[in-house]
Amino acid sequence: MNRLLEGLRVVEGSAFVAAPSAGLSLVQLGAEVIRFDPIGGGLDYRRWPVNAEGHSLYWAGLNKGKRSIALALHTPEGRELATALITAPGDDRGLFLTNFPARGWLDYGRLRERRPDLVMVNITGNADGTSELDYTVNVATGLPFVTGHADDPRPVNHVLPAWDLLCGQCAVTAMLAAERHRRLSGEGQYLRVALSDVAFWTMGNLGFIAEAEVGAGARQATGNDLFGAFGRDFATRDGRRVMLVAITGRQWQSLVEATGIADAAAEIERRRGLVLSREGDRYLAMAELAEAIAPWCGARTLAEIEAAFAGTGVCWGPYRSIDEMLAEDARVSPANPMFERVEQPDIGVTLTPGSPIESALFRRVPVRPAPRIGDDTDRILAEVLGLDSGAIADLHDRSVVAGTRD
Repeated sequence: MNRLLEGLRVVEGSAFVAAPSAGLSLVQLGAEVIRFDPIGGGLDYRRWPVNAEGHSLYWAGLNKGKRSIALALHTPEGRELATALITAPGDDRGLFLTNFPARGWLDYGRLRERRPDLVMVNITGNADGTSELDYTVNVATGLPFVTGHADDPRPVNHVLPAWDLLCGQCAVTAMLAAERHRRLSGEGQYLRVALSDVAFWTMGNLGFIAEAEVGAGARQATGNDLFGAFGRDFATRDGRRVMLVAITGRQWQSLVEATGIADAAAEIERRRGLVLSREGDRYLAMAELAEAIAPWCGARTLAEIEAAFAGTGVCWGPYRSIDEMLAEDARVSPANPMFERVEQPDIGVTLTPGSPIESALFRRVPVRPAPRIGDDTDRILAEVLGLDSGAIADLHDRSVVAGTRD
């Protein structure tokens, strides 16, 4: 075995971000993930962003390396094939990841009748099974009111589907923990991961809930300022912007020395009665410190700032558009072993990431493109369900299954 999860097979029935991102993480650690979709593709098969021909870059990104079977899921026979796939025998089988409602033919009790040790991880919107999306969960957390600038009362939603992605990783944890429990005990189980629970779990763990409860005051929007320490964006002489951050004492001292603001910092301490070696005091002095640092940044180009900070221990980074990131950052290039250039059907060759997890004992899983819907239908029917060529041809003839040529 040369991959962390080699030999493990997970069946995925999913749409959108949370569940597909969980399946992707499992694939990139070496598991085999077979996703079933309705013939022609599901709810997210053509979701934006898309290329000029309308093929979804989003879908291709979240489904790399998976196998695809296309089934007429609106028919009893198509659902029976999906059920057989979910409950297929084998020690490393019987693992089901989904964000579809766990009712009807996908009810855990019904599936468990076919395989008593089935592990099913079900991502839901709320714990009671009602619907939520990242967008609706995010507005419920209060974070949009602290994301924008202090002089603009409008809430600001983030672009990153953070709750979906975090929920997906919680689902991975649930799947692997349940699989380990099954190996030790022989017991399967149903596990639910609710998107809203993940969001409120995070809000509690990061202290937002306690901050509101203990009367610390309503958190205010701070724009690009780092809450609770020093961190702010500054303009350069050539029209770029940089983010400077000093959370630790070493980062603060390095920034003071590199920008030459020791005298200004001492004056702020004397006048305000603050101790700037404390990160909280640096936050209280944010405006005055920014006034001291802004001229230094404004007098220099981005290249000059990079040269001045090299080897100093200053924590900083340039703001980049996505185009600038691709052009300037070597971490987003084949120089980073996480990335490969991969030919994606219907899209072309793109810079494509594998897993960010690196191991000294196991090789990274080579990056493979996402399948077209139904790419692997015949092979899955034959290899997993044991159907012969005649039975498979009959299913095609009756439109119960489909491949990419149907």
